[in-house]
This record gives sequence, C-alpha cells and structure tokens, in this order.
Amino acid sequence: MSNKILTIALSKGRIFKETLPLLKAAGIEPIDDPETSRKLILDTNQDDVKLLIIRATDVPTYVQYGAADMGVTGKDVLMEHGGEGLYELLDLKIARCKLMVAGYADKPLDKGHIKVATKFVNCAKQYFAETGRQADIIKLYGSMELAPIVGLADCIVDVVDTGGTLKANGLVPLEHMHEISSRMVVNKASMKIKNAKIRVILNQIQTAIDKG
Repeated sequence: MSNKILTIALSKGRIFKETLPLLKAAGIEPIDDPETSRKLILDTNQDDVKLLIIRATDVPTYVQYGAADMGVTGKDVLMEHGGEGLYELLDLKIARCKLMVAGYADKPLDKGHIKVATKFVNCAKQYFAETGRQADIIKLYGSMELAPIVGLADCIVDVVDTGGTLKANGLVPLEHMHEISSRMVVNKASMKIKNAKIRVILNQIQTAIDKG
C-alpha cells in the first residue's frame, strides 16, 4: 500500500453499481468497467485513487491488513468477519437486505437441538446462543435453500432481499436477525497516515447520502 496512492476495495455487482454514484459525488470515477475489464486494479480519473475489485467477503480482510485503505462491504460480511483492524465509518444505505432465519412454516424452531445451514457461521452461532437454543452449524457456500429440502438442516441463515428464492423452494422467513446495508470501512493505520484525503472523501459521500 503506497502512501501516495489511496486504494478502495469493492466487489462486482450490486454493491459496485450502487457505490458508483457515491464515489462520483466524491469526484472519483473508474476509467474501466469491472464487468468488462479483466483488471483487478482499476484506474480512476484521479491519479492517486485506485479501485481494487475483489470478492465481497474478502473486503474486510484486505482493509484490515492494509492491502486497501478503504472498502465497501455489507454489514453481514462485517459481522461475520468481526471488524478487527478497521473502522466502520459510514452506513451507505445501499444494497439493503435482511439477515434471516428461514425454513418451513409448519416446522417451528423451538425444539432443543437445531441444525442450521449457512455461510454466516459466526453470526448464526451468536444468534442461536443469545436466543438460548442449541444449534449445530453446517457451513455451506451456496444453494442454502437446498439444505432443508434434502434434510441436511432444519433451517438456514441467509440474506434475504425479495424472498423470491425462498418462496420458489417452499421456504419462508421465520426470524429476523439483522437489517443489512453496505458500509464504508477504513484501515486504522490509513486513517492516521492519509487522514486528510480520507476525510474529504467520507464527507463528500456523507453529503450525497444525506441528499438521498
């Protein structure tokens, strides 16, 4: 991480598209389109600002260890990561969804031992412990909805947007865990070394958020 270059970690897809107007409000626009470019480091209209295109789940790690100065990622990813080594400074109010427990409407989860399929292992462990239920957490990386159907789990913990995928697979939201939106995080060392530059960007983005 160069002291002269400011790097911002983003992931492709919805978060990138919804972050673009906020970056533009801070005077930052990518020269390349991540959907068509094979580059993982995108130049911007500012010579001293670069965008790193990485997996959403890796954004907190890149920021924590200083491979990126700043990053945008979902609150769900931050909760799972633990947020060590970084500051969570702005709620961007984009890419909104909910972290939910989902399963079958006619199978309540009040029994003693529950099998839960999820990629949000830490979040699920904490939630079920706080609600006083024993849960075996089964880590999956995708197709969560399949787990209850084939008897692998009693329920799933996943992010829910419209709920269409749940409905298509005969599942319903059962318990609301957290409201999710994307957050701007900053490396702790970068906040000291590049404070002036980062503050300007944060203030301009906050103004854009306030305007709606």
